[in-house]
Amino acid sequence: MFERPGIGERAILVHMDLNDESNREHLAEFEELAASAGATVVDIATTRRHSPDPKYFIGRGKAEEIHDRIKAGDAELVLFNHALSPSQERNLEALFECRVLDRTGLILDIFAQRARTFEGKLQVELAQLKHLSTRLIRGWTHLERQKGGIGLRGPGETQLETDRRLLNVRIKQINKRLTKVRKQREQGRQSRRKAEVPTVAFVGYTNAGKSTLFNALTASDVYAQDQLFATLDPTLRRLEMADGQKVILADTVGFIRHLPHDLVESFRSTLQETEQAHLLCHIIDASDEMRMENIEAVERVLEEIGADEVPQIQIMNKIDRMGVEPRIDTDDDGKVTRIWVSALTGEGLDLIQSVLVDYFKQDQIQGVLCLRPDQARMRALLYGISAVQGEEVDAAGNCLLTINVAKRDLMQMASRENIQAELLIPGAESKTLAAAV
Repeated sequence: MFERPGIGERAILVHMDLNDESNREHLAEFEELAASAGATVVDIATTRRHSPDPKYFIGRGKAEEIHDRIKAGDAELVLFNHALSPSQERNLEALFECRVLDRTGLILDIFAQRARTFEGKLQVELAQLKHLSTRLIRGWTHLERQKGGIGLRGPGETQLETDRRLLNVRIKQINKRLTKVRKQREQGRQSRRKAEVPTVAFVGYTNAGKSTLFNALTASDVYAQDQLFATLDPTLRRLEMADGQKVILADTVGFIRHLPHDLVESFRSTLQETEQAHLLCHIIDASDEMRMENIEAVERVLEEIGADEVPQIQIMNKIDRMGVEPRIDTDDDGKVTRIWVSALTGEGLDLIQSVLVDYFKQDQIQGVLCLRPDQARMRALLYGISAVQGEEVDAAGNCLLTINVAKRDLMQMASRENIQAELLIPGAESKTLAAAV
Protein backbone atom coordinates (compact mmCIF):
# COMPACT_ATOMS: atom_id res chain seq x y z
CA MET A 1 0.00 0.00 0.00
CA PHE A 2 1.16 3.56 -0.67
CA GLU A 3 -0.23 7.07 -0.42
CA ARG A 4 -1.23 7.98 -3.97
CA PRO A 5 0.40 11.23 -5.18
CA GLY A 6 -2.05 13.98 -6.06
CA ILE A 7 -0.06 16.04 -8.54
CA GLY A 8 2.42 15.56 -11.36
CA GLU A 9 2.87 16.75 -14.94
CA ARG A 10 6.22 15.13 -15.89
CA ALA A 11 5.07 12.05 -17.75
CA ILE A 12 6.36 8.90 -19.40
CA LEU A 13 4.23 7.71 -22.31
CA VAL A 14 3.71 3.96 -22.76
CA HIS A 15 2.57 2.63 -26.14
CA MET A 16 2.12 -1.03 -27.01
CA ASP A 17 1.52 -2.45 -30.50
CA LEU A 18 -1.05 -5.21 -30.47
CA ASN A 19 -1.87 -7.70 -33.20
CA ASP A 20 -5.56 -7.02 -32.62
CA GLU A 21 -6.34 -4.29 -35.18
CA SER A 22 -9.57 -3.26 -33.40
CA ASN A 23 -7.61 -2.25 -30.26
CA ARG A 24 -4.63 -0.67 -32.03
CA GLU A 25 -3.83 2.95 -31.21
CA HIS A 26 -1.50 5.47 -32.87
CA LEU A 27 1.49 6.87 -31.03
CA ALA A 28 1.44 10.27 -32.78
CA GLU A 29 -2.18 10.84 -31.72
CA PHE A 30 -1.31 9.77 -28.17
CA GLU A 31 1.48 12.38 -28.04
CA GLU A 32 -1.03 15.02 -29.13
CA LEU A 33 -3.42 13.91 -26.38
CA ALA A 34 -0.66 14.21 -23.77
CA ALA A 35 0.28 17.68 -25.05
CA SER A 36 -3.39 18.75 -25.00
CA ALA A 37 -3.62 17.66 -21.36
CA GLY A 38 -0.58 19.81 -20.50
CA ALA A 39 1.82 16.96 -19.73
CA THR A 40 5.57 17.39 -20.05
CA VAL A 41 6.79 14.25 -21.80
CA VAL A 42 10.18 13.13 -20.45
CA ASP A 43 10.32 9.69 -22.09
CA ILE A 44 8.40 7.37 -24.43
CA ALA A 45 8.40 3.60 -23.91
CA THR A 46 7.18 1.32 -26.70
CA THR A 47 6.73 -2.43 -26.81
CA ARG A 48 4.96 -5.15 -28.78
CA ARG A 49 2.86 -8.07 -27.56
CA HIS A 50 0.36 -10.52 -29.02
CA SER A 51 -2.04 -9.82 -26.14
CA PRO A 52 -2.00 -7.74 -22.92
CA ASP A 53 -0.52 -9.19 -19.76
CA PRO A 54 -3.34 -9.74 -17.23
CA LYS A 55 -1.36 -8.27 -14.30
CA TYR A 56 0.78 -5.47 -15.75
CA PHE A 57 -0.66 -5.12 -19.28
CA ILE A 58 2.87 -4.70 -20.72
CA GLY A 59 4.48 -7.63 -18.91
CA ARG A 60 6.64 -7.76 -15.80
CA GLY A 61 9.96 -7.18 -17.53
CA LYS A 62 8.85 -4.09 -19.43
CA ALA A 63 7.12 -2.74 -16.33
CA GLU A 64 10.37 -3.00 -14.32
CA GLU A 65 12.24 -1.26 -17.15
CA ILE A 66 9.75 1.62 -17.03
CA HIS A 67 10.17 1.76 -13.24
CA ASP A 68 13.89 2.43 -13.79
CA ARG A 69 13.08 5.09 -16.39
CA ILE A 70 10.75 6.80 -13.89
CA LYS A 71 13.60 7.12 -11.40
CA ALA A 72 16.07 8.27 -14.07
CA GLY A 73 13.74 10.89 -15.56
CA ASP A 74 12.22 12.01 -12.26
CA ALA A 75 8.78 11.33 -13.75
CA GLU A 76 5.61 11.86 -11.69
CA LEU A 77 3.08 10.26 -14.00
CA VAL A 78 2.86 7.33 -16.44
CA LEU A 79 0.33 7.58 -19.29
CA PHE A 80 -0.82 4.46 -21.15
CA ASN A 81 -2.14 4.67 -24.70
CA HIS A 82 -4.65 1.93 -23.90
CA ALA A 83 -7.56 1.18 -21.60
CA LEU A 84 -6.34 -0.47 -18.37
CA SER A 85 -8.46 -2.57 -16.06
CA PRO A 86 -8.74 -1.32 -12.45
CA SER A 87 -6.51 -4.17 -11.23
CA GLN A 88 -3.84 -3.47 -13.87
CA GLU A 89 -3.84 0.21 -12.95
CA ARG A 90 -3.42 -0.59 -9.24
CA ASN A 91 -0.66 -3.14 -9.87
CA LEU A 92 1.29 -0.69 -12.03
CA GLU A 93 0.92 2.12 -9.48
CA ALA A 94 2.18 -0.15 -6.72
CA LEU A 95 5.23 -1.07 -8.84
CA PHE A 96 5.94 2.42 -10.22
CA GLU A 97 5.11 4.28 -6.97
CA CYS A 98 3.57 7.08 -9.00
CA ARG A 99 0.26 7.87 -10.67
CA VAL A 100 -0.81 5.78 -13.65
CA LEU A 101 -3.43 7.05 -16.08
CA ASP A 102 -4.85 5.15 -19.04
CA ARG A 103 -6.17 6.58 -22.32
CA THR A 104 -9.69 6.95 -20.96
CA GLY A 105 -8.52 8.84 -17.88
CA LEU A 106 -6.36 11.11 -20.04
CA ILE A 107 -9.28 12.02 -22.32
CA LEU A 108 -11.49 12.67 -19.28
CA ASP A 109 -8.82 15.01 -17.88
CA ILE A 110 -8.72 16.98 -21.16
CA PHE A 111 -12.51 17.27 -21.16
CA ALA A 112 -12.42 18.49 -17.54
CA GLN A 113 -9.99 21.25 -18.54
CA ARG A 114 -12.03 22.35 -21.58
CA ALA A 115 -15.56 22.34 -20.13
CA ARG A 116 -16.86 25.90 -19.87
CA THR A 117 -20.64 25.75 -19.59
CA PHE A 118 -22.60 24.49 -16.58
CA GLU A 119 -23.91 21.56 -18.62
CA GLY A 120 -20.46 20.65 -19.93
CA LYS A 121 -18.95 20.62 -16.44
CA LEU A 122 -21.76 18.43 -15.14
CA GLN A 123 -21.34 15.98 -18.01
CA VAL A 124 -17.59 15.72 -17.51
CA GLU A 125 -17.98 15.22 -13.76
CA LEU A 126 -20.54 12.48 -14.38
CA ALA A 127 -18.18 10.65 -16.74
CA GLN A 128 -15.30 11.01 -14.27
CA LEU A 129 -17.36 9.65 -11.38
CA LYS A 130 -18.53 6.65 -13.42
CA HIS A 131 -14.92 5.94 -14.37
CA LEU A 132 -13.74 6.40 -10.77
CA SER A 133 -16.43 4.12 -9.35
CA THR A 134 -14.58 1.07 -10.73
CA ARG A 135 -11.28 2.18 -9.19
CA LEU A 136 -12.16 2.74 -5.53
CA ILE A 137 -10.22 -0.29 -4.29
CA ARG A 138 -6.90 -0.38 -2.41
CA GLY A 139 -5.12 2.48 -4.11
CA TRP A 140 -5.10 4.77 -1.09
CA THR A 141 -4.14 4.07 2.52
CA HIS A 142 -7.15 5.97 3.93
CA LEU A 143 -9.44 3.39 2.32
CA GLU A 144 -8.21 0.54 4.53
CA ARG A 145 -10.81 -1.17 6.71
CA GLN A 146 -11.23 0.54 10.07
CA LYS A 147 -9.24 -1.08 12.85
CA GLY A 148 -10.62 -2.01 16.27
CA GLY A 149 -9.51 -0.56 19.56
CA ILE A 150 -10.44 2.30 21.84
CA GLY A 151 -11.34 5.38 19.81
CA LEU A 152 -11.11 3.54 16.51
CA ARG A 153 -14.44 1.72 16.50
CA GLY A 154 -16.75 3.29 13.93
CA PRO A 155 -20.30 2.62 12.77
CA GLY A 156 -19.12 -0.49 10.92
CA GLU A 157 -18.76 1.17 7.50
CA THR A 158 -15.32 1.26 5.90
CA GLN A 159 -13.99 4.44 4.34
CA LEU A 160 -14.20 2.67 0.98
CA GLU A 161 -17.91 1.97 1.46
CA THR A 162 -18.50 5.55 2.58
CA ASP A 163 -16.74 6.93 -0.50
CA ARG A 164 -18.70 4.62 -2.80
CA ARG A 165 -21.99 5.65 -1.21
CA LEU A 166 -21.18 9.35 -1.46
CA LEU A 167 -20.09 8.87 -5.06
CA ASN A 168 -23.42 7.23 -5.95
CA VAL A 169 -25.31 10.07 -4.25
CA ARG A 170 -23.39 12.62 -6.32
CA ILE A 171 -24.07 10.69 -9.56
CA LYS A 172 -27.81 10.78 -8.82
CA GLN A 173 -27.65 14.54 -8.14
CA ILE A 174 -25.86 15.20 -11.44
CA ASN A 175 -28.33 13.05 -13.38
CA LYS A 176 -31.23 15.07 -11.94
CA ARG A 177 -29.59 18.36 -12.96
CA LEU A 178 -28.80 17.06 -16.44
CA THR A 179 -32.43 15.99 -16.84
CA LYS A 180 -33.46 19.62 -16.33
CA VAL A 181 -30.84 20.80 -18.84
CA ARG A 182 -32.08 18.24 -21.39
CA LYS A 183 -35.61 19.60 -21.03
CA GLN A 184 -34.32 23.13 -21.66
CA ARG A 185 -32.43 21.97 -24.75
CA GLU A 186 -35.53 20.19 -26.03
CA GLN A 187 -37.54 23.40 -25.60
CA GLY A 188 -34.96 25.19 -27.71
CA ARG A 189 -35.19 22.53 -30.41
CA GLN A 190 -38.99 22.74 -30.41
CA SER A 191 -38.78 26.52 -30.83
CA ARG A 192 -36.49 26.08 -33.84
CA ARG A 193 -38.86 23.51 -35.35
CA LYS A 194 -41.83 25.84 -34.86
CA ALA A 195 -39.87 28.62 -36.55
CA GLU A 196 -39.19 26.13 -39.39
CA VAL A 197 -35.43 26.74 -39.18
CA PRO A 198 -33.48 23.61 -40.17
CA THR A 199 -30.40 22.57 -38.17
CA VAL A 200 -27.03 21.58 -39.66
CA ALA A 201 -24.64 19.87 -37.24
CA PHE A 202 -20.87 19.89 -37.77
CA VAL A 203 -19.36 16.54 -36.79
CA GLY A 204 -15.95 15.04 -37.36
CA TYR A 205 -12.73 13.76 -35.90
CA THR A 206 -11.11 16.01 -33.34
CA ASN A 207 -8.82 18.67 -34.83
CA ALA A 208 -10.35 18.34 -38.32
CA GLY A 209 -11.10 22.08 -38.40
CA LYS A 210 -14.79 22.12 -37.40
CA SER A 211 -14.58 25.23 -35.23
CA THR A 212 -12.44 27.13 -37.75
CA LEU A 213 -14.97 26.38 -40.49
CA PHE A 214 -17.84 27.25 -38.15
CA ASN A 215 -16.25 30.63 -37.36
CA ALA A 216 -15.58 31.34 -41.06
CA LEU A 217 -19.21 30.66 -42.05
CA THR A 218 -20.93 32.44 -39.14
CA ALA A 219 -18.39 35.19 -38.30
CA SER A 220 -18.22 33.79 -34.74
CA ASP A 221 -15.32 33.59 -32.31
CA VAL A 222 -15.59 29.99 -31.09
CA TYR A 223 -12.29 28.85 -29.56
CA ALA A 224 -10.25 27.10 -32.26
CA GLN A 225 -6.72 25.79 -31.84
CA ASP A 226 -4.50 23.17 -33.47
CA GLN A 227 -5.03 20.71 -30.63
CA LEU A 228 -7.26 17.77 -29.79
CA PHE A 229 -10.64 18.58 -28.23
CA ALA A 230 -10.17 22.35 -28.49
CA THR A 231 -13.97 22.67 -28.54
CA LEU A 232 -16.06 20.81 -25.99
CA ASP A 233 -19.30 22.70 -25.40
CA PRO A 234 -21.69 22.86 -28.39
CA THR A 235 -22.30 26.24 -30.01
CA LEU A 236 -25.31 27.18 -32.16
CA ARG A 237 -25.40 30.12 -34.57
CA ARG A 238 -27.91 31.29 -37.17
CA LEU A 239 -26.63 31.48 -40.74
CA GLU A 240 -28.51 33.55 -43.31
CA MET A 241 -27.76 32.33 -46.80
CA ALA A 242 -27.76 34.11 -50.15
CA ASP A 243 -31.47 33.50 -50.91
CA GLY A 244 -32.53 34.78 -47.49
CA GLN A 245 -33.09 31.27 -46.15
CA LYS A 246 -31.89 30.67 -42.59
CA VAL A 247 -30.30 27.60 -41.01
CA ILE A 248 -28.92 26.89 -37.56
CA LEU A 249 -25.31 25.65 -37.54
CA ALA A 250 -24.27 23.53 -34.54
CA ASP A 251 -20.58 23.05 -33.72
CA THR A 252 -20.16 19.87 -31.67
CA VAL A 253 -17.41 18.08 -29.76
CA GLY A 254 -14.86 16.24 -31.88
CA PHE A 255 -14.78 12.44 -31.91
CA ILE A 256 -11.79 10.14 -31.50
CA ARG A 257 -10.98 6.44 -31.78
CA HIS A 258 -12.29 4.42 -28.86
CA LEU A 259 -14.08 7.43 -27.36
CA PRO A 260 -14.77 6.34 -23.75
CA HIS A 261 -18.25 4.88 -23.40
CA ASP A 262 -18.85 6.88 -20.20
CA LEU A 263 -18.24 10.08 -22.17
CA VAL A 264 -20.67 9.09 -24.91
CA GLU A 265 -23.33 8.29 -22.29
CA SER A 266 -22.69 11.46 -20.27
CA PHE A 267 -22.70 13.70 -23.35
CA ARG A 268 -25.84 12.13 -24.84
CA SER A 269 -27.90 15.29 -24.20
CA THR A 270 -25.32 17.40 -26.02
CA LEU A 271 -25.00 14.89 -28.85
CA GLN A 272 -28.76 15.02 -29.40
CA GLU A 273 -28.06 18.18 -31.39
CA THR A 274 -26.38 15.79 -33.83
CA GLU A 275 -29.03 13.09 -33.64
CA GLN A 276 -31.92 15.52 -34.30
CA ALA A 277 -30.24 17.66 -36.95
CA HIS A 278 -31.72 17.84 -40.44
CA LEU A 279 -28.27 17.45 -42.02
CA LEU A 280 -24.80 16.46 -40.87
CA CYS A 281 -21.71 18.11 -42.30
CA HIS A 282 -18.92 15.60 -41.66
CA ILE A 283 -15.74 17.70 -41.50
CA ILE A 284 -12.67 15.72 -42.59
CA ASP A 285 -9.00 16.70 -42.59
CA ALA A 286 -8.28 15.86 -46.23
CA SER A 287 -4.51 16.21 -45.65
CA ASP A 288 -4.42 13.59 -42.87
CA GLU A 289 -2.91 10.28 -43.96
CA MET A 290 -5.22 8.46 -41.53
CA ARG A 291 -8.38 10.17 -42.76
CA MET A 292 -10.10 6.90 -43.75
CA GLU A 293 -9.58 5.49 -40.25
CA ASN A 294 -10.82 8.77 -38.77
CA ILE A 295 -13.95 8.63 -40.94
CA GLU A 296 -14.66 5.10 -39.70
CA ALA A 297 -14.20 6.21 -36.08
CA VAL A 298 -16.71 9.05 -36.53
CA GLU A 299 -19.21 6.74 -38.23
CA ARG A 300 -19.01 4.32 -35.29
CA VAL A 301 -19.79 7.08 -32.78
CA LEU A 302 -22.65 8.37 -34.93
CA GLU A 303 -24.10 4.87 -34.97
CA GLU A 304 -23.73 4.60 -31.20
CA ILE A 305 -25.69 7.81 -30.57
CA GLY A 306 -28.37 6.97 -33.16
CA ALA A 307 -27.36 9.61 -35.72
CA ASP A 308 -26.17 7.25 -38.45
CA GLU A 309 -29.41 7.66 -40.45
CA VAL A 310 -29.26 11.46 -40.57
CA PRO A 311 -28.43 12.68 -44.12
CA GLN A 312 -24.74 13.51 -44.41
CA ILE A 313 -22.41 15.52 -46.65
CA GLN A 314 -18.63 15.23 -46.29
CA ILE A 315 -16.64 18.47 -46.12
CA MET A 316 -13.02 17.80 -47.14
CA ASN A 317 -11.17 20.54 -45.25
CA LYS A 318 -7.56 21.84 -45.33
CA ILE A 319 -7.13 21.62 -49.11
CA ASP A 320 -4.65 24.50 -48.79
CA ARG A 321 -2.15 21.91 -47.51
CA MET A 322 -2.66 19.76 -50.60
CA GLY A 323 -2.73 22.27 -53.45
CA VAL A 324 -6.23 21.10 -54.43
CA GLU A 325 -8.84 23.42 -55.95
CA PRO A 326 -12.25 23.72 -54.26
CA ARG A 327 -14.93 21.58 -55.90
CA ILE A 328 -18.15 19.63 -55.38
CA ASP A 329 -18.32 15.84 -55.87
CA THR A 330 -21.61 14.17 -56.76
CA ASP A 331 -22.77 10.56 -57.15
CA ASP A 332 -24.36 8.97 -60.24
CA ASP A 333 -27.75 10.46 -59.30
CA GLY A 334 -26.35 14.00 -59.06
CA LYS A 335 -26.55 14.03 -55.25
CA VAL A 336 -23.79 16.02 -53.52
CA THR A 337 -21.44 13.75 -51.57
CA ARG A 338 -18.34 15.88 -50.88
CA ILE A 339 -17.31 19.53 -50.86
CA TRP A 340 -13.59 20.37 -50.96
CA VAL A 341 -12.77 23.57 -49.01
CA SER A 342 -10.22 25.36 -46.86
CA ALA A 343 -11.60 26.94 -43.69
CA LEU A 344 -8.28 28.72 -43.14
CA THR A 345 -8.13 30.54 -46.51
CA GLY A 346 -11.88 30.68 -47.18
CA GLU A 347 -11.66 28.76 -50.45
CA GLY A 348 -14.87 26.88 -51.25
CA LEU A 349 -17.01 28.40 -48.49
CA ASP A 350 -19.40 29.75 -51.13
CA LEU A 351 -19.83 26.17 -52.38
CA ILE A 352 -21.04 25.08 -48.94
CA GLN A 353 -23.67 27.81 -48.87
CA SER A 354 -24.90 27.02 -52.38
CA VAL A 355 -25.22 23.31 -51.53
CA LEU A 356 -27.17 24.11 -48.35
CA VAL A 357 -29.55 26.41 -50.27
CA ASP A 358 -30.29 23.72 -52.86
CA TYR A 359 -30.55 20.97 -50.25
CA PHE A 360 -33.17 22.66 -48.08
CA LYS A 361 -35.20 23.84 -51.05
CA GLN A 362 -35.61 20.20 -52.04
CA ASP A 363 -36.15 19.05 -48.46
CA GLN A 364 -39.30 21.11 -47.78
CA ILE A 365 -42.72 19.55 -48.35
CA GLN A 366 -45.76 21.73 -49.09
CA GLY A 367 -49.21 20.43 -49.87
CA VAL A 368 -52.35 18.84 -48.44
CA LEU A 369 -52.22 15.73 -46.26
CA CYS A 370 -55.34 13.58 -45.96
CA LEU A 371 -55.67 11.82 -42.60
CA ARG A 372 -58.43 9.46 -41.51
CA PRO A 373 -60.09 9.96 -38.08
CA ASP A 374 -58.06 7.08 -36.59
CA GLN A 375 -54.84 8.86 -37.60
CA ALA A 376 -55.42 11.80 -35.26
CA ARG A 377 -52.06 11.27 -33.52
CA MET A 378 -50.30 12.23 -36.76
CA ARG A 379 -52.39 15.40 -36.87
CA ALA A 380 -51.38 16.25 -33.28
CA LEU A 381 -47.69 15.72 -34.10
CA LEU A 382 -47.89 18.07 -37.08
CA TYR A 383 -49.59 20.73 -34.97
CA GLY A 384 -46.90 20.20 -32.33
CA ILE A 385 -44.19 21.47 -34.69
CA SER A 386 -46.41 24.21 -36.21
CA ALA A 387 -46.39 22.52 -39.61
CA VAL A 388 -50.15 22.96 -40.23
CA GLN A 389 -51.19 26.08 -42.17
CA GLY A 390 -54.85 25.18 -42.61
CA GLU A 391 -57.38 22.44 -41.97
CA GLU A 392 -60.64 21.23 -43.51
CA VAL A 393 -62.86 18.18 -43.00
CA ASP A 394 -64.31 16.36 -46.01
CA ALA A 395 -67.64 14.52 -46.26
CA ALA A 396 -66.07 11.23 -45.11
CA GLY A 397 -64.72 12.84 -41.92
CA ASN A 398 -61.12 12.90 -43.10
CA CYS A 399 -58.85 15.79 -42.07
CA LEU A 400 -57.34 17.72 -44.96
CA LEU A 401 -54.27 19.46 -43.55
CA THR A 402 -52.39 22.10 -45.53
CA ILE A 403 -48.81 21.57 -44.38
CA ASN A 404 -45.34 23.05 -44.79
CA VAL A 405 -42.84 20.71 -43.19
CA ALA A 406 -39.33 19.33 -43.61
CA LYS A 407 -39.40 16.03 -45.47
CA ARG A 408 -37.29 14.34 -42.79
CA ASP A 409 -39.67 15.38 -39.99
CA LEU A 410 -42.72 14.20 -41.93
CA MET A 411 -41.16 10.82 -42.72
CA GLN A 412 -40.06 10.30 -39.11
CA MET A 413 -43.54 11.06 -37.76
CA ALA A 414 -45.19 8.87 -40.39
CA SER A 415 -42.80 6.03 -39.53
CA ARG A 416 -43.57 6.29 -35.79
CA GLU A 417 -47.30 6.11 -36.54
CA ASN A 418 -46.94 3.25 -39.06
CA ILE A 419 -48.23 5.49 -41.84
CA GLN A 420 -46.94 5.42 -45.41
CA ALA A 421 -47.02 8.93 -46.80
CA GLU A 422 -47.09 9.44 -50.57
CA LEU A 423 -45.08 12.63 -50.85
CA LEU A 424 -45.98 15.27 -53.37
CA ILE A 425 -43.50 17.25 -55.46
CA PRO A 426 -42.37 20.35 -53.48
CA GLY A 427 -44.32 23.42 -54.54
CA ALA A 428 -47.20 21.52 -56.16
CA GLU A 429 -49.85 23.06 -53.89
CA SER A 430 -52.83 21.45 -55.60
CA LYS A 431 -51.72 17.86 -55.00
CA THR A 432 -52.77 15.82 -51.99
CA LEU A 433 -50.59 13.71 -49.71
CA ALA A 434 -52.49 10.46 -49.32
CA ALA A 435 -51.73 8.72 -46.04
CA ALA A 436 -52.46 5.02 -45.67
CA VAL A 437 -51.60 2.35 -43.16
